[in-house]
Amino acid sequence: MTEIDVERQVESVRRFNRFYTRQIGVLGEGVLASPYSLTEARVLYELAHRDRPTATEVGRALRLDAGYLSRILRGFQQRGLVDSTPSAADGRQNLLRLTRQGREAFDTLDARARVAIGAMLGRLPAPDQHRLVAAMATVEAMLAAEPVSQPGSREPYLLRQHQPGDMGWIVHRHGVLYAQEYGFDERFEALVAEIAAKFLRDLDPARERCWIAERDGEIVGSVCLVKETDRVARLRLLLVEPKARGLGLGRRLVSECIRFARHCGYDKITLSTDAELSAARHLYEAAGFRLVHEEPHSSWGPDCIFQTWELEP
Repeated sequence: MTEIDVERQVESVRRFNRFYTRQIGVLGEGVLASPYSLTEARVLYELAHRDRPTATEVGRALRLDAGYLSRILRGFQQRGLVDSTPSAADGRQNLLRLTRQGREAFDTLDARARVAIGAMLGRLPAPDQHRLVAAMATVEAMLAAEPVSQPGSREPYLLRQHQPGDMGWIVHRHGVLYAQEYGFDERFEALVAEIAAKFLRDLDPARERCWIAERDGEIVGSVCLVKETDRVARLRLLLVEPKARGLGLGRRLVSECIRFARHCGYDKITLSTDAELSAARHLYEAAGFRLVHEEPHSSWGPDCIFQTWELEP
């Protein structure tokens, strides 16, 4: 490749960078019409998606200078967005956590970003949206120094809202996996089909949502948040494929439901599960859900303990 060819490619990348930063509105003093810079918004994102990280972990993830990050965190603490506690494992480190005010600030930014990107994608027909997202995934995969796209993940995955055909996948994989792993019979698959049909038939886009997780173009997980009442939401259809377990995907799917519930103003999230589903139960406990009811049943074949969990987001 000649020096002229290299210069042309460099200029092409720079031109795309200028175009895309202008397109997504990050050039202003405050990103997404907020009081936060782009860097501050990224720090808020890391804090929202990590379980009490240290400043070192956040700085490493964002490749930020330690002094610069320290000033940002100090400003967040002064504004009541972040609090910290000494680490029991290392007294030299503090564990960081968003306060309720900090979580609300992040939720507002997150909601505005979703609206802005949704509007950008909405100008394109569905096939072009898929092409654009696939092209972005290719760029990310080729340029990433490490195969990580989500905090805590060892491999990249993409979260998106459901598309035609996804509910069929959810019904099929619930039927197959729960039969293989727990011995549930076809009555469980029938229940999942009923839930999926009701979600599609009665969907309220402003108050209900389904997230689909993809890795390398293949669906590997799902979860839904549906309206139980005006004040109560229900988490449903959480599934993570065996090949994608251990990536933090289940935790991410649950946290997306909690953030969306807060944004919608729900007072409570409820969910039903079986005690035998230990991995899911641990996810719910870690997210702050509490067990409020349980009773024995054999609705799907084997004897199980039906449980109800609740969270006030």
